[in-house]
Amino acid sequence: MRKGLSINRWAAAIVMVGLVAVAPAAYGAGFSIFEQGSKAMGMAGAFTAQADDPSAMFHNAGGLAFQHDRDFAVGFTYIRSLESTFDGAAPFPGAGYSADQKTLSEFPPHAYWVEPINSTWTFGLGVNTPFGLTTEWENDFRGRFVSRLASLTALDVNPNLGWQVTPNVGLGFGIIGRFSSVELERNISGFNPFTFTTADIASLKLDGGLDNDGYGFNLGLLHKVNNSFSWGLSYRSAITVDYDGDAKLTQNATGTPYDALVAQALPFGVTFPVKTSIDFPDTLSLGIAMAITANTLVELDVNRTGWSSFESLTIDFPDGQLPNSTIPENYDDSMHYRLGLRWDTSPGRQLRFGVVFDETPQPEESVSPLLPDSDRTGFTIGYGYEGNKYSLDLAAMYLIFDDRTRDQSYPGDSAFYGTYQQQALLIGATLGF
Repeated sequence: MRKGLSINRWAAAIVMVGLVAVAPAAYGAGFSIFEQGSKAMGMAGAFTAQADDPSAMFHNAGGLAFQHDRDFAVGFTYIRSLESTFDGAAPFPGAGYSADQKTLSEFPPHAYWVEPINSTWTFGLGVNTPFGLTTEWENDFRGRFVSRLASLTALDVNPNLGWQVTPNVGLGFGIIGRFSSVELERNISGFNPFTFTTADIASLKLDGGLDNDGYGFNLGLLHKVNNSFSWGLSYRSAITVDYDGDAKLTQNATGTPYDALVAQALPFGVTFPVKTSIDFPDTLSLGIAMAITANTLVELDVNRTGWSSFESLTIDFPDGQLPNSTIPENYDDSMHYRLGLRWDTSPGRQLRFGVVFDETPQPEESVSPLLPDSDRTGFTIGYGYEGNKYSLDLAAMYLIFDDRTRDQSYPGDSAFYGTYQQQALLIGATLGF
């Protein structure tokens, strides 16, 4: 009986750590999706001082004030990993070990509706996915006891109003409703006394549906100083989402008498309720756009994302079956620098180019198979066509992550050391009509 009690306490701690591990997957620039319109994406997201299509509701709601025609836009951003590898280091998993993530292939969508109210007021409704993506490793990955699958989805519904205060100044404001889901899978190990080896004795899965929600707001200002110069300021507030989820343990058979001991000791088939919160960060953007010729415009944007609000994470088991826990994260605010250029090659047609540098907010101690984030540089190209009845914007981004090495941990945290390398390709398409 004493042995069984000991195992149960150990199992409770393992479950707790597994649940704690899911929330950081939502954080870091690697799980922020800034590409919410392909016109802006073609200029590396440098769009705060233009905001002249329906995606203004995401980039700068002040631009909505200057849109006086009914407009609809729908699109997606296809995100595919080109390289995502890990090279181990001592003490664990050890030098010489390497592994690959499963290929990431996601299609976060976006949709917008613009409806003028009168000559100075415009209504808009945006639906987009500003956070998301997935990290998934092969089943035999040595870090499977940290994370095998971590997935987060965040869907924003964002009604806006734009007010053209003067012929040159537009203000915008909106309400953001965020609906989010999270999923985690990881393995649990145990020492098999019959084979004197470490075995996979169980898998842990956590699910939380899209009924988890939080609310915030966005503000925007666009000032068109003259035909050659404009500047914009945009703010999207922090949003806290409270998650109610379920966790469940499933036994992995070893084919030895150890299975009976594990089955007796661990609560397989039992659903554990769990609660936690994620503080999604606020974002402040400043953009300056200048026409350098009659057909060419360049824009520089600077974004600050307030990740420092993510200092720690608390996991609560309301039924008291498992102990609550708080772990440190200590993220930093991060800066993002975007430079874009657009060239009107002929009436109704544009070529666009851009480069972006994103700082990671993630400290080295938090880097793990769950989210191996790093600084990254992206290069973009885009094309736009605008006709009488519809428009089409296409964009592509090649994203290069700096190598990220972890060789230190927070006190009491287990070591999983090594270097992560990543590259990704993003392709965007937006149809307006």
